[in-house]
Amino acid sequence: MMKEVFQAADILIPQKSADMQKWSVVACDQYTSDKKYWQQVEQTVGDAPSTLRITLPEIYLEEDGVDKRIEKINQTMRDYENNGVFQTLKNSYVYLERTMKDGRIRHGVIGVLDLEEYDYNKGSGSLIRATEGTVLSRIPPRVRIRENAPLELPHIMILIDDADGTVIEPVAAEKNKLEKIYDFDLMQQSGHCAGYRIDGDSETAEKIQNGLAKLAQKEIFEKKYNVSDMPVLQFAVGDGNHSLATAKTCWEEKKDTLPADHPARYALVELVNLHDPSLEFEAIHRVVFDINPQSVVEALKTYYPEIEISDRPQNPAEKEHHFTIVTPTGDLYALLKNPPCNLSVGSLQKFLDAFLEENAGKIDYIHGEDAVRENVSETAIGFLLPTMTKDELFETVVKDGVLPRKTFSMGHAEDKRFYLEARKI
Repeated sequence: MMKEVFQAADILIPQKSADMQKWSVVACDQYTSDKKYWQQVEQTVGDAPSTLRITLPEIYLEEDGVDKRIEKINQTMRDYENNGVFQTLKNSYVYLERTMKDGRIRHGVIGVLDLEEYDYNKGSGSLIRATEGTVLSRIPPRVRIRENAPLELPHIMILIDDADGTVIEPVAAEKNKLEKIYDFDLMQQSGHCAGYRIDGDSETAEKIQNGLAKLAQKEIFEKKYNVSDMPVLQFAVGDGNHSLATAKTCWEEKKDTLPADHPARYALVELVNLHDPSLEFEAIHRVVFDINPQSVVEALKTYYPEIEISDRPQNPAEKEHHFTIVTPTGDLYALLKNPPCNLSVGSLQKFLDAFLEENAGKIDYIHGEDAVRENVSETAIGFLLPTMTKDELFETVVKDGVLPRKTFSMGHAEDKRFYLEARKI
């Protein structure tokens, strides 16, 4: 029997008397330039127990006194443990229904991942892999927060490619048989959360593991992605990659002095089906500033001699890449045959990286076509990219390794994971 990479755990949630709306706070990497948002959170929470007091919003990461703030966070974690703030869900998963601001519902299962099966390095063949490149400089500040913390409260979302709905969807269908453990509106009009406990030894838990094991079968994997002799990819990081990389770093630093099955070997995550209807991918476009737009177009033709650039839209064949070039004098349409990457964004980024290495100019990553067009000028050129389909995500990570940076966006800030569950590490 295959080892269970995703497992049940002893999960901590607040006692039933807690004000859950004050307890649950959005992930630390949201609203990083919006102090007003965090000031409103402070006012909402007041003196009540809250994940705001045991996490560090990144907006404060560069401020003076951050080390003292981290010490206070760790002490507050111990205080919450000692003062009976938590109840423990022994050997459990949590089935989560997150109603988002627009009314759609995301379905997830919370458990722990074995960090021994995760490698964020480029070219990794591990069962758990990053989808985008890990910025190593972002790990040390997070290690400072986690290394002496008695608890973890991650905001990591892990994706599975389960088009047939064999893992999470059966749980959703039987949720009324489960014990409901919370049900409340999130602060700042960010939707609603309802959670249900799954006993780790139950038939429901066994169904989860059977579904996951099937997704990891080599013959099924190879047929799905049309590959051979390539390592199986079972789990892809959809959100919180740097938090997971931090957990991995801390485990690697400590594991020689700890038991092999120590809690620090695992990280608490939310497992979500890539094909959940609530998940929508949006393309992230590019604008290059402080350049001559025509010189960029000419450089693109030189870099890819086989590229076709026209003033009329072109219909790409399968395996051909296409994108729109927005110039001050009008749109151009690029069609690239025999592309070097699995996605259009990869082929474009490959050129832009090479161009900016040899030329002045700076790049920005823009959400929305209108915003791209507003930024194009006599000294700026834009590139509109097609949206990656869900079917392309795992296939690209399998074939190309991690995706190019800023390939896609998955949800708005208010729809990101909120801190809620915790675990002793």
